[in-house]
Amino acid sequence: MASRASSSLNFPFPLEREELARRLELAREANPDSAAKPHLKYLLAELSTVFWPVRKFYSRYVRAYAVPKAAKPRTVMVLPGFCTSPSRMRYFAELLEGAGHAVKRWGLGFNWGPTEQNLAALEARLLDLFHRAGEPVVLVGWSLGGLFARELAKRQPQAVAKVITMGTPFSYSPRANNAWRIYQFVAGHRVEQPPVGGVMAEKPPVETVALWSANDGVVHPRAACGKPGERDRAIALRCGHMGFAHSHESIEAVARELDRD
Repeated sequence: MASRASSSLNFPFPLEREELARRLELAREANPDSAAKPHLKYLLAELSTVFWPVRKFYSRYVRAYAVPKAAKPRTVMVLPGFCTSPSRMRYFAELLEGAGHAVKRWGLGFNWGPTEQNLAALEARLLDLFHRAGEPVVLVGWSLGGLFARELAKRQPQAVAKVITMGTPFSYSPRANNAWRIYQFVAGHRVEQPPVGGVMAEKPPVETVALWSANDGVVHPRAACGKPGERDRAIALRCGHMGFAHSHESIEAVARELDRD
C-alpha cells in the first residue's frame, strides 16, 4: 500500500494549559441530544480486538486467506478511522491488493479529525491519484474516514468512482455513538460543528454505499446505515465497529463492491 505520510498534519498534542482546559470542558459537557447509542454489551465486545494480531497471524500463515481475483481492478484510497493510522488497515489493504487492486494510503498519518488544512491535503492527494491512474478513484472510509470520503466526493466528484463507508456516522445524530466525548477532546470542536463540510447526511453526487452493523459498539446502526437519499445502498454486516477494518466479512463486502459497476 503506497504511502505519502505527513503525520504531523493536525497532530493535536502537546496542548497549552488554556487549550487543554477548553478541550476537557468539551469532553465533559452535558449531552443535549437524546439520540440512542449502541448498547454497552456491543461496546464491551469491541475489546476482543486486542486478540486481532493473533487472528491476523492465523489468517496469514496458518490458514491462508485470500480475496478472489478482481474482475475489474480499481485504484482505491483507504481512509482510516478516528485516532487510527493507515497501519491499522494494512491487512485490509494487502488482501485487496492481492485481488489485483491498487490500494493507496490517504497520506495524512493518524486521523485526528477534520480541518481545512488536512482536507485540502486530501483533495490534492485524490487529484494526484486520479491523474496518475487515469481513472476515478474508489474511496473506502472507515468510521470518521468515511466522512472525509463523502466530503471529498462532494468537492471533487469527477475524481471519485464510488464511496464506500464502513461504520461511518453520517446520518441520524452526530452524538449517536460512544466516542463523541473523546472526539471533542481530541478534535477540539463539538461533534455537530466540524470546521469543514456542510450537511453530513447530504449524499455525494457519486455512487455511495454504506456498510453498517447491528453489532457495532461505537456507532449506532441508524447513523451508519442512513436513510434512502443519504446513500444509494446500505449493506448490513455482522462485525463490530473495529471489525470493519480487518474482518473477512467486511473485506469481502468491499471487494464485491469494487467489482460492481
